[in-house]
Amino acid sequence: MDVHTPEQRSKNMRAIKATGTKDEVRLAKALWSLGYRYRKNNKTIFGKPDLTFKKYKLAIFVDSEFFHGKDWETEKHRIKSNTEFWHKKIERNIQRDKEVNSYLIQNGWTVLRFWSKDVKKYLDECIQKIVSIIDSNK
Repeated sequence: MDVHTPEQRSKNMRAIKATGTKDEVRLAKALWSLGYRYRKNNKTIFGKPDLTFKKYKLAIFVDSEFFHGKDWETEKHRIKSNTEFWHKKIERNIQRDKEVNSYLIQNGWTVLRFWSKDVKKYLDECIQKIVSIIDSNK
């Protein structure tokens, strides 16, 4: 049972951003401060990655755990309200992520996907991974 009223739940869910989340901004600012320049949500790249380095064919996504289904097989049982809607939505998101990865890789791109909590907790490791790929593609 939901602890919020339907109106409050609706308000909370509408406030969740699709782009420019705190973790995306945190990662982008860290890269910018190191001198790396990128495009945010580049519409010309299939899947509209959160950050792109077109020169190095590197696409970076920062995925939220809930909407992109981290540990989906165990976590899907935690959803208690409107389960049919959420299961369908999140499973479609997972499928779409796979399709985007497949398309980009087939076209020579390197795809990095980070969970937002990983960006929050392990920002330096995420940056090192990105920098190593950029350095190897130079």
